[in-house]
Amino acid sequence: MPKDSITYQNSGYFNTLINDYLDQKRNLDSLYHRFPTIENFAKQITEKQASFNNAHRKALVSVLENQYQNLLTSEVTKQNILSLSSLDTFTVTTGHQLNIFTGPLYFLYKIISTINLTKELKVKHPAYNFVPIYWMATEDHDFEEINYFTFKGKKFRWNKETSGPVGRLSTEGLKDVFDVFSKEIGTSTNANKIKKLFDEAYNKGYSLAEATRFLVNELFGKYGLVILDGDSRDLKKEFSPYVQDELLHQKSNKAVLTTIQQLKSYSIQVNPREINLFYMKDNLRERIILKNETYKINNTNIQFSKTEILSELENHPENFSPNVIMRPLYQEIILPNLCYIGGGGEISYWLELYSFFNEVKVTFPILLLRNSALLATEKQTKKLDKLGLSWKDLFMKTDDLINERVKQISEFPIDLSTHKSQLKAQFDYLKTIAHKTDKSFIGAVKAQEAKQIKGLENLEKRLLKAQKRKHTDELKRIIDLQNQLFPQGGLQERKANFSEFYLNYGDTVIEKLIHNLKPLENKFNCITFS
Repeated sequence: MPKDSITYQNSGYFNTLINDYLDQKRNLDSLYHRFPTIENFAKQITEKQASFNNAHRKALVSVLENQYQNLLTSEVTKQNILSLSSLDTFTVTTGHQLNIFTGPLYFLYKIISTINLTKELKVKHPAYNFVPIYWMATEDHDFEEINYFTFKGKKFRWNKETSGPVGRLSTEGLKDVFDVFSKEIGTSTNANKIKKLFDEAYNKGYSLAEATRFLVNELFGKYGLVILDGDSRDLKKEFSPYVQDELLHQKSNKAVLTTIQQLKSYSIQVNPREINLFYMKDNLRERIILKNETYKINNTNIQFSKTEILSELENHPENFSPNVIMRPLYQEIILPNLCYIGGGGEISYWLELYSFFNEVKVTFPILLLRNSALLATEKQTKKLDKLGLSWKDLFMKTDDLINERVKQISEFPIDLSTHKSQLKAQFDYLKTIAHKTDKSFIGAVKAQEAKQIKGLENLEKRLLKAQKRKHTDELKRIIDLQNQLFPQGGLQERKANFSEFYLNYGDTVIEKLIHNLKPLENKFNCITFS
């Protein structure tokens, strides 16, 4: 399977903050602990081993065993769960929403990055165990963000009235999505496997959390992935001292706002609330607001005094849910975690949190940008070669790519930069003469210069347009190929579902991705399936 790659920075699809992080710009040094290199993990292991509250391991293993009790679990996953009791076991974690049928491709890349990093760490540090964790974002309430997936450009949407945390939703109603999707994918051997997987995950009356756990376990269980649902009373109980601190002192808000000031030259990913917690009960998940020494639950009549809310926390820790600011802390308290693997947006908001972690004296994990990939068929790769293009070319904006290509294939130079430079040199000479003779001529010289430069630019545009017409067929083939690989002008990994590739390549899709994706390379992989 041929493979190529470009750097994330050269892809044009990552924001300035992420590019600067990858370039290890000095102005960001104070916003993270250690950069993700294999060498830095030795220090991270030592620090985490010394700082982690190992009493949490017992609750963690117990919760995981309970969550897996009705699931066909691979031996390697069972061993990974049991190993979490050991002081020599650490985790590498990724997290994601409960997208229907895995959602876009990058969900797979997150998990594969996590699995592969644990393998690399085991080779480097054989005395320790490393467990890949997928933390399910079961407590999110943004149903509209997860209620669809895309197959060959068509959206398959689950229409459902909802409230509260998405993980608790019944999968009732997904049978309609299944029926439409089944007709779309046909009856081949791989199509039937996809149908079976979808049916078993979503049509058995599970909650969305249970369905997602089943699906992801089917795809990645044999690689030892451990799937964790943080919506757990026992885990929340371990976290409750930090929830109490947040209720009483609002340290996260103060610390993150200070960090945001350091990031003011970048786009801010998330802004903190005064209290970064939700109150969650049954189908309710609403913000906790402190007003006049009373804790009010937004959009309800529920309220607590300080004494009452602390009593509620003690008796019902499961009713308190961390938001996007507090969830990373929850994760790092519960897990003996070394590294968080996420997308550009996630890494951006994690960088806002370092001072908060320092404030509450919790070790900050190494932050690693997940793998990205562009998947192509052998036919598409042959087209690329025939057109004389590189993978890097396809990452260009379409107009830029076409203009550059026309200039390359034109029988004569379209770029008149040399002529413009010569013209400028001539007018610089005339300006020198004007200064020495009659300075009133300078304005006339400048006006004439601007006119002639503009004339050359217009000629350049006309030449480019004429050559585009002449090479219409070739340019159309280029645009068609780019549109295939960058659907709707965006990254394939954000649009396409894994089933598109599974339909043609079956189980080899994940196997080949695991073989090819290297989490510490910081490169956008271009992979050809044959």
